[in-house]
Amino acid sequence: MKWITREHPKIDRIACPWLIERFIDGNAEIIFVPAADVLQKSKEYNAIPFDIADVEYTHEGNLCTFDYFLKKHSLQDPALHLLATIVRAADTDHFELAPQAAGLWAISAGLSYNFTDDHQLLEVGKKVYDALYSWAKYRQSEKHSWA
Repeated sequence: MKWITREHPKIDRIACPWLIERFIDGNAEIIFVPAADVLQKSKEYNAIPFDIADVEYTHEGNLCTFDYFLKKHSLQDPALHLLATIVRAADTDHFELAPQAAGLWAISAGLSYNFTDDHQLLEVGKKVYDALYSWAKYRQSEKHSWA
């Protein structure tokens, strides 16, 4: 399946492709286009638009697009729901929701500065989400200690 969103991805537009590829559609093709072209190009490419206004896969109230993907696809993994809180907090500037949110925002902003090619940015960003998911699933009780 093809999925399409705005160019120059940051938090939610990196998290959602990661979620799509890892848990929803392993053969997904992610397309980035200028914001004004998403709807027209979605028809042209027969792609599902996400994380823009007035489409199905988008923010819903206080929830971000990542939250909507979890709901729509009935993903119940507690680690994904913890990750959703972090993504939502970073994506909506509500860092008080998760202590990891400010760090995720800083990493995302730095990556977007370091990579001008959206697909390169996505590939590096997915590694960040792989790491966050592994922490949420397997290591969140682990504490760093200085011996």
